[in-house]
Amino acid sequence: MNTTAGARAAIPNILLIATGGTIASAEDGNGLSPALSGEELAACVPEISGLCRFDVVQPMNIDSTNMCPADWMRIRDVIVEAYDRYDGFLILHGTDTMAYTAAALSYLIQDSPKPIALTGSQRPMVSSFTDAKLNLYQSLLWLTDERSRDVAIVFGGLAIAGTRARKQRTMSVNAFTSVNYPPLAYIRNDRIMRGAANLGDSGDKPSGPRLYDALDPHVTVVKLTPGLDPRVFDILKPVYDGIILETFGLGGVPDFGERGDAFREAIFGWVDSGRALVMTTQVPEEGLDLGVYEVGRTWAEHPGILRGDDMTCEALVAKTMWVLGQTRDAAEIKRLFYRQVNFDRAPEVA
Repeated sequence: MNTTAGARAAIPNILLIATGGTIASAEDGNGLSPALSGEELAACVPEISGLCRFDVVQPMNIDSTNMCPADWMRIRDVIVEAYDRYDGFLILHGTDTMAYTAAALSYLIQDSPKPIALTGSQRPMVSSFTDAKLNLYQSLLWLTDERSRDVAIVFGGLAIAGTRARKQRTMSVNAFTSVNYPPLAYIRNDRIMRGAANLGDSGDKPSGPRLYDALDPHVTVVKLTPGLDPRVFDILKPVYDGIILETFGLGGVPDFGERGDAFREAIFGWVDSGRALVMTTQVPEEGLDLGVYEVGRTWAEHPGILRGDDMTCEALVAKTMWVLGQTRDAAEIKRLFYRQVNFDRAPEVA
């Protein structure tokens, strides 16, 4: 591990983007709901004044359960409009959909030399036992370190690539885990301990971000369960342009008798109609491999079926929305989908 406290030479200017979530919530008699403004949240952690200068904007104040692709675009637009005026960006966000937002921003603002971090808390800032103060402080510590870049979630003492995060626990303060990729760093109090393999340590930063301004929100997830009716694909056709299909194990889909024939007809019919289908696994770790079992090879050999490999479901949803927002050409969809972005997938082996 490589230990650093590498603060930038000048006092950084950070834009704090408050969106609501548990961190901003208070009890109003009907349960917790977002109440505190970004300015009020920052005032609860006076220690951050020694790390940076900051401004606060509040494009929304919602429970992250209500976050949708249109809101991702609003956050993206705030960052892009202010990009040249700030050294980093901190998004205060609810935990329930934070991994989706982090993944979406990873595709909308690619290869950013300036760091973009998301954080929140499992307990409200006003709680006596809150984790919000440390998460807010350590997120700004991450943003003001000269080797930070791109989109990351900073939470519970971890910095996680924005495409590799998943909420693993509903109540514990170490809510997020990094799936199939090591954390970018561990943060202990005010010390950042990075893995030497992370690009942020190499000094090899791009000159500017690649910006995108389109998503196709008509993408959903179908989880394969024993007995699932293959006609679900026909039901979804009028509404959705892409499906993330969570298969069994390494990529198993029923492939026996009449039910197997029905699945083949439904899935091949979906992709042959020009819609996108990504196969992934519902197993949390280690990813998909369609070449191991006979029930997987059927799908691996059919044109138009994309492999999720070791990507998270959250990243697959966001990436498919991004890809379909750029093109409907089959070859270009494949090229963009398999392009590695912010550590989202293991690179293709030549």
